[in-house]
Amino acid sequence: MAVTDATYKFLYVDVGAEGGASDGGTWSNCSVLDAVEENRAGVPQPEPLPNDDQPVPYHFVGDDAFALRTWMMKPFSHRSQVLRERIYSYRLSRARRVVENSFGILSQRFCCFLTTMHQHPDTINLISMYVCALHNLILIRYPHEDPDTHDLIPGGWRSDRHLQGVLPLTGHQTQKDAKDQRDYLSHYNMSPAGAVPWQERMVVAP
Repeated sequence: MAVTDATYKFLYVDVGAEGGASDGGTWSNCSVLDAVEENRAGVPQPEPLPNDDQPVPYHFVGDDAFALRTWMMKPFSHRSQVLRERIYSYRLSRARRVVENSFGILSQRFCCFLTTMHQHPDTINLISMYVCALHNLILIRYPHEDPDTHDLIPGGWRSDRHLQGVLPLTGHQTQKDAKDQRDYLSHYNMSPAGAVPWQERMVVAP
């Protein structure tokens, strides 16, 4: 279980839960949950959103596995969503995409996560924690966003020389390659470079 920021860095990592545990069950056993509920997590005080004057609490972004709280926002139910709910759920899903990308970047840079790890579980826990720290250090040195303009630096991690040749091209991995490409195209279509003016209307249309 991990918490990431908008620049794909890991802010909190909890390693060692059983693989069959649900996201909600794993979250309920994380130390950060108690820290948030007991106001020990260092979460900033509520502030107004841009161009507004109503203070809004800082919050985590999660999916349906998490309970709705002022500090944990999740999508509306998929049943009978009105327009404003559809737009909210869409915007929330775009924010959650950053978390998925964080794990994707991590696993592509450190390919041990793409296969079975045969070390002792305690050793795997240590490897996972150290790798998350290294992931953050790499992002500090090679950011995915221009610090001045906030423009995305597209795909820099994909062309890392250490990654060349590690992506499978044939055999039983072909489906994964197709999914990776579809995922890449879906991200491009939502970026400033690939977005079209009417896409939001099409997404939220009944």
